[in-house]
Amino acid sequence: MQFFGTVLYVDEVSAVVDFYRRAFGLELRFFDEPLGFAELDTGGSTLAIAAHSLGEMLMPGRYSRPAGGRPAGVEIAFFTGDVAASFAAAIAAGAEPIAAPRRMPWGLEVAYVRAPEGTLIGFSEPPPAPSTAPPMRPPQ
Repeated sequence: MQFFGTVLYVDEVSAVVDFYRRAFGLELRFFDEPLGFAELDTGGSTLAIAAHSLGEMLMPGRYSRPAGGRPAGVEIAFFTGDVAASFAAAIAAGAEPIAAPRRMPWGLEVAYVRAPEGTLIGFSEPPPAPSTAPPMRPPQ
């Protein structure tokens, strides 16, 4: 099995696609406007945007929107070489700041915004590459 991607169910697919394209420069890979489904190329897994009506069609009688129109308890996360610039770009594109860039105890800089449709978005520096050096052996 292989992880494919994340699907965000939203009210307005076109508006959400527009935000993610402007904020992060993601390219549109596929868009079926009448169906209410789009895929954005993240360079790795897929970020899909789907209409609530599509969720209702795919999962008849079992799909439910988040209570009271609130966002689902989901975060999508991006690695970025410049957390502060990514945070600022998201805000300029319409996101709400949640937590400004800050250095965490484990050494990486992180920040959080809420997208216009309500999704939490996290930014983090990529972790350092694991060492490829052979393990040290104690002297004998």
